[in-house]
Amino acid sequence: MTDLVTPGIEIAMIVALAAFGLYLTRYHGEWFVKKASLYLFTTDHKRIGLMYITTGMVFFFIGGIYAILIRTDLGFVQGLGLDPQTTLGITPDVYSTLFTMHGVLMIFMFIMPVLAGFGNYLVPSMIGAKEMALPRINAIAFWMLPPAGVILILSNAYAGWTGYVPLSIEAYGPNPHGVDLWILGLHILSASSMLGAINFLVTIVKHRAPGVHYWNMPLFVWATLINSVLLIFALPSLSIALTMVLSDRNFGTHILAAANGTPLGGALLYQNMFWFFAHPEVYVMVLPAFGIISTVIPKLARKDIFGYGAMAISLGVFAVLSFAVWEHHMFVTGLPPDVQFVFMLSTMAIAVPSAVKTFNWVATLWGGKIWMAVPMWFSVAFITGFVIGGLSGLMLAAIPVDYLYHATYFVVAHFHYILLGGTLMGIFAGIYFYYPIWTKRWYSQRLGHVHFLLTYIGVNLLLFPMFLLGAEGMPRRVYTYLPTLNFQELNFLASVGAMILGVGQLVFAFNMVYSYFAGQKVTTDDPWDEPAPTRMIGGTPAPAPAPLPSSHRTPLPTTAPSIEPTP
Repeated sequence: MTDLVTPGIEIAMIVALAAFGLYLTRYHGEWFVKKASLYLFTTDHKRIGLMYITTGMVFFFIGGIYAILIRTDLGFVQGLGLDPQTTLGITPDVYSTLFTMHGVLMIFMFIMPVLAGFGNYLVPSMIGAKEMALPRINAIAFWMLPPAGVILILSNAYAGWTGYVPLSIEAYGPNPHGVDLWILGLHILSASSMLGAINFLVTIVKHRAPGVHYWNMPLFVWATLINSVLLIFALPSLSIALTMVLSDRNFGTHILAAANGTPLGGALLYQNMFWFFAHPEVYVMVLPAFGIISTVIPKLARKDIFGYGAMAISLGVFAVLSFAVWEHHMFVTGLPPDVQFVFMLSTMAIAVPSAVKTFNWVATLWGGKIWMAVPMWFSVAFITGFVIGGLSGLMLAAIPVDYLYHATYFVVAHFHYILLGGTLMGIFAGIYFYYPIWTKRWYSQRLGHVHFLLTYIGVNLLLFPMFLLGAEGMPRRVYTYLPTLNFQELNFLASVGAMILGVGQLVFAFNMVYSYFAGQKVTTDDPWDEPAPTRMIGGTPAPAPAPLPSSHRTPLPTTAPSIEPTP
């Protein structure tokens, strides 16, 4: 039974996709062929952006399946005192595959593609460009994603999403080429991200319309610009480290491994190269969400963003400091105390731009005529989740605290609060904000609120018990744990939160798909019925604002029309 868990997931995915394909061809064949012909060979930035977002959301649900299996093992099986091997067939090897694939798919196939999709859709319009600078390269970068995702799923890699040496170098009998396929998939994704980053950089620097300058660009464009710089400088480090692992595994080079085993130096070299990429990568996964929130909040608060200049500068400070903190992941590896001290200070310094942005979002809300549409709910949830994740990260920046909590569930909770409590909420805010523009139809507001409540409750019930688990010493990356009462109860609560979160995403999927076909039609260019504030549209002054809707029953969401360059 132990060898059937992960292949079973892949078979279920294939069957589900085949059934969905048959449904489309049987009942919506003509519509499907027409839509496919529009998107398959397109170089239009908006269509490519929507394909990025759609692909990312598909992998969000696939990665969620792995997460549900993990939480079922830790919370429901072991939380009730059962044996995971005899109940679910989850052995240490199977568990390693589950959390490896969950992490890789969520980071590289969900968060990054979805945020790249928002960038593709919004950036040219926000700067007055007709198209991305390199439209064919843009299409190539997208079409590298689906095969890379398939390769990653088929790899069934077992070395963790970090791929630490020596585990990633050792041969594993049941899956001898899993890590090789995993590295191939990541190399393809790295090339795709590099092409996309160069394209964004050239587009923003060279293709702005007259009147759109650096200091009146929307903050989302600033976030995308800085995000692209981060990727260009960080991705080579990952590619080199993975190539070293691939070479050691297949060509006997012993760059990271010695003939008589793996020395400590090889493991530390890999960790340094990986985290030099992976900590800027954390900000790659957050900065575009900052831009989304900085677009939604001013629009729905009916105010300009507070402290535009400080917000833009803080994004740049993030970029600089993100390359100066990677060693805080390695405090327990025997670094000299003076080196640890420097990286502790640089890590704490990142709290400054974080606080600037948080206070400016709150100041934007202060005194505004706030429209509590679904995107605003998710924007406020983003602020709360990011604050919890950021403050817990500030705790881990302190060397004594990190010594205590390193490799425990406290770190898991911190990291996931940034990505689930922060980035995920920002993504949902953006989707609900722009959905009526994309589809020309409204979604169900009631289902949107149900989705928000289930997501917000689920995220916090899932993650907050992990802080307590980490404080009590439960290690991360383990498929079983000591059957103490606190461990079992807290894992059970966390798993209940995971299930609530999962149900919420099913509500979201139904709302999006059903509303695409049957939602109320949008009848205006700007479904928010108000021009965007000045800072959201570049150099053109904003017209006088329209009156607020007089009834809460007035249809809610989207954003201002695109700006086209003047002839």
